[in-house]
Amino acid sequence: MEKNIVIKEDSIEIAVAVNATIAEFESKYSKEYFQERINGKDSLILVAYADNQPVGYMVSYKKHDDSSFYCWMTGVNPVFRRLGILNKLMRRLTEWAKQHGYKKITIKTRNSRREMLSYLVKSGFNFTEVQPQILIEDNRILLEKMVA
Repeated sequence: MEKNIVIKEDSIEIAVAVNATIAEFESKYSKEYFQERINGKDSLILVAYADNQPVGYMVSYKKHDDSSFYCWMTGVNPVFRRLGILNKLMRRLTEWAKQHGYKKITIKTRNSRREMLSYLVKSGFNFTEVQPQILIEDNRILLEKMVA
């Protein structure tokens, strides 16, 4: 399936719409919830388009008072996976963060998100912390990657 993939900065509304197509996410967050997370912070909303259809997104923001930029939510519609969309989103995020003076990208995922963990390790992210949960598969895994 050859697709023309374009990554661009876009609106919360489009990111929320794509988020609703991702089965793994138990919670389908509202526009208001997304807005609360980034409100008043340096932020970036990226949307991936395949042949002009929004199919992936990434919402990132400055979470800590250090040189890191936090990738909060990202996902690709299952129908459009294995086309390099997440890689393109992450590359664009990394370029943007570097241009804006950030030194590293941080991200948190769950132990149960094996594909994401594998992708992050292959992409040069390092494990920095594990936040234990009641169920081991729900453990939160924090990772980071230097960008500058």
